[in-house]
Amino acid sequence: MPDIEYFREYALKKKDVKEGFPFDDVTLVFKVKGKIFMLLSLDEEPAGINLKCDPELALDLRERYESVTAGYHMNKKHWNTVLLDDSIPVKEILKMMDHSYEMVMKSLPKKYH
Repeated sequence: MPDIEYFREYALKKKDVKEGFPFDDVTLVFKVKGKIFMLLSLDEEPAGINLKCDPELALDLRERYESVTAGYHMNKKHWNTVLLDDSIPVKEILKMMDHSYEMVMKSLPKKYH
């Protein structure tokens, strides 16, 4: 499993993504056009990421992978927490990140598209 820097760099390659620490100094938040699409926990072992997700897909992913749970400190219907513990193929995690980014992009006003 790649380290958290790999996932950070992947997120930052997306268009209009900015990172920061708006809540505390251990939760790195990724936003597109000011809206959160990913949170990365820096003080957990294994590290975890929170990702926005379509509600039906969120339930499917939770059933498929033990390391995917309802979003910690988030709206449980629309967010998943994904532990980066080697139990989920990296390709699948990247797909989840892409899905989260795309969901947030779709929710933005048309002027941002």
